[in-house]
Amino acid sequence: MAAAAATALTRKQSFAELYRPVLQDPGDLLAVRGDGRKVTLKSAAIKELAASMRGRVLLAKSEGYEEARRVLNPTIDRHPALIAQPGSTAEVQAAVAFARANGLLTAVKCGGHSFSGQSTCDGGIMIDLSGLRGVRVDPATKRAIVAGGSLLGQVDGATQPHDLVTPLGTVSHTGVGGLTTGGGFGRVARRFGLALDNVTAVEVVTADGKLLRANKDENEDLFWGVRGGGGNFGIVASFEFRLHPMPRKVLGGDMLFPISKARDVLSFYGEYSAEAPDDLYLDVFMGIPPGGGEGFIGLQSCYSGPERGAAAAYEPFKRLGTPMTDRVRAINYVDLQRSGDTTDPRAMGTYVKSGFNSLVSADLITAIMTGFQGHQARMTQVFIPQCGGAINRVPTTATAFAHRYAKQSLMVMVAWKAGDDSTPHMAWARRYWATLEPFTKGFYPNEVADETADVIDANYRENHQRLVTIKNKYDPTNLFRLNANVRPIARG
Repeated sequence: MAAAAATALTRKQSFAELYRPVLQDPGDLLAVRGDGRKVTLKSAAIKELAASMRGRVLLAKSEGYEEARRVLNPTIDRHPALIAQPGSTAEVQAAVAFARANGLLTAVKCGGHSFSGQSTCDGGIMIDLSGLRGVRVDPATKRAIVAGGSLLGQVDGATQPHDLVTPLGTVSHTGVGGLTTGGGFGRVARRFGLALDNVTAVEVVTADGKLLRANKDENEDLFWGVRGGGGNFGIVASFEFRLHPMPRKVLGGDMLFPISKARDVLSFYGEYSAEAPDDLYLDVFMGIPPGGGEGFIGLQSCYSGPERGAAAAYEPFKRLGTPMTDRVRAINYVDLQRSGDTTDPRAMGTYVKSGFNSLVSADLITAIMTGFQGHQARMTQVFIPQCGGAINRVPTTATAFAHRYAKQSLMVMVAWKAGDDSTPHMAWARRYWATLEPFTKGFYPNEVADETADVIDANYRENHQRLVTIKNKYDPTNLFRLNANVRPIARG
């Protein structure tokens, strides 16, 4: 049967072509360039792009377009002129070549977690990597090869059966690409470093459509730049991660306290997080639900070290007395990584301001408590995830990530019902953040919101000039600009 079917194909056909979704004649399409000017995409060129891919090319009227254009923050309502969904590295190259040839405003979507919506755009092209997923683990060499569109839960799911791990985030539907190229904090980063510290090689589709392998020996400048420089230099089609031995069971979960204990909990966190062992990850979170109901403050922890050290790591928590809720227990690491998936407030309209800090001082605690308040239509939250440990022991210039001094990351988030006017909520967050920002130094590039270009430049600190040099080499026209953008030097 198979042989008969094969002989029935014409010389110009293949199985790939037979199963490729057919793009009907789209007609000429008005689109937007990266510089904001309009450009007309010819029907023949769009069809040629679609013919080069087994993945789909979606237009506004295509089935699947509405779902594909969305990101997690539903207040981001943008409409790309077309969406390319490559299913292979070669198809990523084709999509980038098309974007470059037409000078298109180009967005790259992996998990869609960008708070500010930079993984989508109006009028340009979205390159959606959801078809480029997969993880291959080599237990012998303790390495994982991860396709660029993969989600962190897929990596955890593939590595943990071998009692191996690499540090990746805290919400399992986060995209590996954006998380890793920007930094990559997580529950075991204090033991093993940032996600980007565990990358041993990458394959990158650069703005000229070339596929380059980069590691400490090949294209070393590109390898340095993608580890902290975000998506500025191209699309990472695959990552090679170093893996670390770690049992599947960890000790972790939440302890919740009434908001009346907020000052005590923040003081405890400030003291203990500064001296906690690297095996323990700790963060504090406080919130007031919409309507101004009863607030809460909580501590989330993950102890992943030797069992003999667990009791000592948790002994200081007794200073806080009995919590309202205590969910700390022995749990599979994969399950702990999934525990925040459905409560992640980014399913609502959200706005975030954040910054790194090195001390939870009494003055900072007072500022947090003074400005923290509920509102009838908004959820108000403050997070202080822990950094430190192995993250701090990497030199500032070893990778493009420049914030090795950070002990914590302070974050203010407001969330509101999708469809409501965002203006008053965002204005409140900015006012509140203005009272907290003096306690911070720099911010996480993955949480860029509405900062100016000069502020973003300064945030790369002493690594900025080297990043500009790499940008000039690999993306001189700034095709990849929807990120914490490193602007190339204009050439005459």
